[in-house]
Amino acid sequence: MGENNNMNSKILDSKIPSGSLERKWTDYRSSLPLVSPANKQKQNVIMIGTGLAGASAAASLAEMGYNVKAFCFQDSPRRAHSIAAQGGINAAKNYQNDGDSIYRLFYDTIKGGDYRSREANVYRLAEVSGNIIDQCVAQGVPFAREYGGTLDNRSFGGVQVSRTFYARGQTGQQLLLGAYSALSRQINTGKVEMFTKHEMVDIVLVDGHAKGIIARNLVTGELEKHAASAVVLATGGYSNVYYLSTNAMGSNVTAAWKAYKRGAMFSNPCFTQIHPTCIPVSGEYQSKLTLMSESLRNDGRIWVSKNKGDSRSPDQIPEEERDYYLERRYPAFGNLVPRDIASRAAKERCDAGYGAGETGQSVYLDFKDAIDTMGQDTVSARYGNLFEMYGKITGENPYKSPMRIYPAVHYTMGGLWVDYNLMTTVPGLFSIGESNFSDHGANRLGASALMQGLADGYFVLPYTIGTYLSKEINSDMVSTEDSAFDSTLKESEETIEKLLSNQGNRTVESLHKELGLIMWNNCGMSRNQEDLDKALKEVDELKKTFWSDVKVPGRSDSINKELEKAWRVSDFIELGEVMMHDASDRKESCGAHFREEYQTEDGEALRNDEEYNYVSSWEYAGENVPPNLHKEILNFETVTPTQRSYK
Repeated sequence: MGENNNMNSKILDSKIPSGSLERKWTDYRSSLPLVSPANKQKQNVIMIGTGLAGASAAASLAEMGYNVKAFCFQDSPRRAHSIAAQGGINAAKNYQNDGDSIYRLFYDTIKGGDYRSREANVYRLAEVSGNIIDQCVAQGVPFAREYGGTLDNRSFGGVQVSRTFYARGQTGQQLLLGAYSALSRQINTGKVEMFTKHEMVDIVLVDGHAKGIIARNLVTGELEKHAASAVVLATGGYSNVYYLSTNAMGSNVTAAWKAYKRGAMFSNPCFTQIHPTCIPVSGEYQSKLTLMSESLRNDGRIWVSKNKGDSRSPDQIPEEERDYYLERRYPAFGNLVPRDIASRAAKERCDAGYGAGETGQSVYLDFKDAIDTMGQDTVSARYGNLFEMYGKITGENPYKSPMRIYPAVHYTMGGLWVDYNLMTTVPGLFSIGESNFSDHGANRLGASALMQGLADGYFVLPYTIGTYLSKEINSDMVSTEDSAFDSTLKESEETIEKLLSNQGNRTVESLHKELGLIMWNNCGMSRNQEDLDKALKEVDELKKTFWSDVKVPGRSDSINKELEKAWRVSDFIELGEVMMHDASDRKESCGAHFREEYQTEDGEALRNDEEYNYVSSWEYAGENVPPNLHKEILNFETVTPTQRSYK
């Protein structure tokens, strides 16, 4: 599985500019083609998604003079999943004077991603990070401050400096409100036309270029045609392919998947991040999991009993019988090792029989030492809302007894392939934020998702999109009367009719759960060839079952949540197949992609740089046909890839 695809491999051009790493972005930005103010007013850009990346990009493009149509399936951009981010946002401003720098942020990100990301993109991200904080402060984002008024910072996993800016445990919410304010201003000026309760169901190509979309009005059910000079996807990740994840239940892959089936390559789909600090599964009735911010690992200590099957309450386990296993294994970083390492370590302890709680599928996150040292008031000031949330969900008081946590699917490093300009392999189609693959390699460092989303939206795409649009100013604006819109709309109608006319016996929910179990058990925290081969057959059978036995009640001409879910789950099933191909093809371990056959003597990820130093990009080859593999070779000019060590 996967090996035969190499026969079709092609080398992808990332369009990384020449010159020194420190000057690439500055020099490139200065040489980019410009679009005059008069011509900007003639061009329309469609923005799909209005989370941090989409809202910031839409606001910025409109401020520059472009006409923007923004779409979200929520009833307000304020309900985007970005609002759920808790712990903070990274930036290299060195306010703590602890040795941080642009280069150190760049290096930490490259190393944290296990050397599977582009140097140029990551350095650009680090370079603009400071501007993000300035932008957000100017918008009124209430970052935490020191007594003297300067912005406060804390540490996150995989680093030895304090560079994470935060607003208690509500950083994503506050950043989104800032971006939403900027977006609302442009809506008020008329430069942004906002379409809430709309979902993009397909992309329209004219002469091979993205020139519009088909969107479904989720209230009336009407399929609408929208034309533009360019289309930008800012639609987040696909963690819900696992059914249970920390993502909002509406988060999906449909927009990106439609782009994939229209010719946009999908890169590193098996690179999915498992977050180590989540509330454990408590029953089959659950439809999602709850994240507890990584920032808790600053002051909380993670441990399990040294005795297998220890059913005592944590307060009955004396200090000498506690195993602070992260501190023991990784003394240099301790509880702040990267997420992939912390997650695998927790799983290993639980699988070995040392797990906490009745199920044995959790570990303790203990704040007793922090409370004793700093006082409960200080701990509450830092994490109060997180402690309150944990208490409401579990019925336990984390001030009195340790939290119980276990890893859960959280983020996807894979996504649509984009070049340095953030354009996909489809001309005129761009992808920003979590919907692309570009900046995090095989593992994302904590607090870097918000950084990438705002970097792409405020400081990268507004410049690079001009490279494409400057060539389009002499072309006539495509009309929705073009035959390509009619044919694409007809395909969407046929899909809807197929889903509604199928009189099966299975609910969409049951099929999604089944897919999630297959993915988690075989392509989750660890993978092996035997399981991947088996799982690919299981997903293929599930796809047949879905289309033969799914039951979607209701009609298409009104609100129909089951129809929305069914469409999304059908895309998840197809994505699951490609993820299996990707995980099978990459016969190495790196970051969050842990192949059990390839590990060091210490049980750490064992890379194979000679054979797999590339971005794997998959091209749609047709229904029920294995996808074609293309490669973007990664060139390291500044950093020398080494075996990661956090000891």
